[in-house]
Amino acid sequence: MSLTVDIRHRFAGFALDVSFDAGPGITALFGRSGAGKTTIINAVAGLLRPDEGRIARGKDVLFDAATGTDVRPQARGLGYVFQDARLFPHLSVTENLMFGSRYAPRDRPGPTLDDVVALLGLDAVLTRAPGTLSGGEKQRVALGRALLSRPRMLLMDEPLASLDGPRKQDILPYLERLRDGPLGLPILYVSHAVDEIARLADRLVLLQDGRVARQGPLFEVMADPAAVPLLGVREAGAVIEAQVLAHADDGLSTLAISAGQLELPGVRAEIGARVRLRVLAQDVILSKDQPRGLSSVNVLPVTVEDVHPGDGPGAAIALKAGADRLLARVTARAVDEMGLAPGMACHAILKAITVAPGSIGR
Repeated sequence: MSLTVDIRHRFAGFALDVSFDAGPGITALFGRSGAGKTTIINAVAGLLRPDEGRIARGKDVLFDAATGTDVRPQARGLGYVFQDARLFPHLSVTENLMFGSRYAPRDRPGPTLDDVVALLGLDAVLTRAPGTLSGGEKQRVALGRALLSRPRMLLMDEPLASLDGPRKQDILPYLERLRDGPLGLPILYVSHAVDEIARLADRLVLLQDGRVARQGPLFEVMADPAAVPLLGVREAGAVIEAQVLAHADDGLSTLAISAGQLELPGVRAEIGARVRLRVLAQDVILSKDQPRGLSSVNVLPVTVEDVHPGDGPGAAIALKAGADRLLARVTARAVDEMGLAPGMACHAILKAITVAPGSIGR
């Protein structure tokens, strides 16, 4: 079931004009603060009435300015997880979870309390009060409460923004499990953190000043040189899929991608599992010839697809690596000296330690 959003809304000093589709899996809305992310998700939830446009979930019209349709928030069949967990402090974890089931439609299938507890790893905290939980635990309880309302779709507005790095890494596997699990709920996910969307999203909508600047499958948008200014020079990079082949005693793992093999540390997935790798553009080095005598064994044959000059001294280079795409950032001088141009064959070098464990997802 897909969500179609085509809305326009005006505030003092800001105008929103967006149109996009969110299909199965996780669709991420990404943009800098003030780009319009929360305005969009609040409009979908029914917490904000747009000036113009239409919002539909499959055949169900949730909002249509032309016909005056505006379904009440509680009747839209959506679960909303906010940046702060908003748990009831006087209720236990179990009671907070079951609060969501009070509003679950009787005729709609959905997970049981036991299902949610197992999915989110909450069995050890069921009797505790919210005030005794860590930030990550609170967010898992809030997510569980939303799931027990048996929604047709989940809305998540920067649910990890208040967590520090280690806590964020703790909860990301649960969100991956939700994405890949049997519930199959489509999720509209708002974030300004590139690492989150790289690990979680199936589809990416890039927002800039209230407009959709880029949208499409995550793997395509992330590897698009034109997206570098929107994602940020230091955050831009491609996402590729790999299969775990082996784990060595020295902590390095061998992974297969379409262009060859990579040796990487910090891979905790079992042999045979498929994982996502986020490879930052600034960590890819290009060589015209087959390099020899390097400390890095991660050398891949690639073909230049596009050269995208930046506003400063750098340029983004789109690369074809087997069936995958990579992104490299080099200086404009290197482009000239190497003669980088579409169709040119060269080699991409990737140091093993540049792919951090947090950039490896299921």
